[in-house]
Amino acid sequence: MNKRLQKQILTVVAKDQAMRFSGKWDAKIDRNNTKTLKKIIKKYGWPDIALVGKKASQGAWLIAQHADHDVKFQKYCLKLITERLKDRKIDPKNFAYLTDRVLVNSGKLQLYGTQFYLNKKGQLVPRSIKNKKELSKRRKKFYLEPFTKYKARLMNKQKLFKKQIPVK
Repeated sequence: MNKRLQKQILTVVAKDQAMRFSGKWDAKIDRNNTKTLKKIIKKYGWPDIALVGKKASQGAWLIAQHADHDVKFQKYCLKLITERLKDRKIDPKNFAYLTDRVLVNSGKLQLYGTQFYLNKKGQLVPRSIKNKKELSKRRKKFYLEPFTKYKARLMNKQKLFKKQIPVK
């Protein structure tokens, strides 16, 4: 395991999470984190569990997930993750989440129901989902919790987050 690379990824993730939970959006952080992940991938390939451990591998996925300003890069990361999925070197959930993110960012329907947004009323609602009848089966295949439970958990988080950061 590459401890130095692991630490580098976890440092980038800490910046990402600090910005997101501060309530002060800074697009420069996402762009800088994306640049860092691109350099890491160019040098090492996808930072999978064998290379950097589970937490840092999860962190690399998170940075890719938040690279909405660069959908082409997200698609490339999805390709790399898909290759590692076969060897069980990544968390399968990461594949499902990034697949949905890429689909939504490409103007398509999501498959796994992982992507939500705030509507005009401030309510958290799922982005459109392809073939909802098969949603449970698709989610189960990638070890995702049932959709209703996931949705309830997200709505709970949103309520807690609103309490922590008062809207001005």
